[in-house]
Amino acid sequence: MDKTITRADLTEALYEKVGLSRNESADLVESIINHVSDALVDGEQVKIASFGTFLVRDKAKRIGRNPKTGEEHEIPPRRVLVFRASQVLKQALVEDWKGGPLEAYIEASDNDE
Repeated sequence: MDKTITRADLTEALYEKVGLSRNESADLVESIINHVSDALVDGEQVKIASFGTFLVRDKAKRIGRNPKTGEEHEIPPRRVLVFRASQVLKQALVEDWKGGPLEAYIEASDNDE
């Protein structure tokens, strides 16, 4: 769980599994990341089948409160990135946790329905 996958890891995986050169693999990873980033900046959804959907949501301005002083202040409007996992990914995560605390939670919530 402590591992973070980096661009270099993706490049190495392409090199090993697809057989592209390391330079070609790095260029492909960079191209995909740029394409996804550009689409999100333009406000488009990015849907990757069996993985999930990335989308940008616009949040309206609102009044916030400093919890320490109670002073109100305006929080400006902003754009946030949202990721919604696909059912396939969610199921894979559940299967990976079989027998763990997540399974007990899912069983309890299934019984509530």
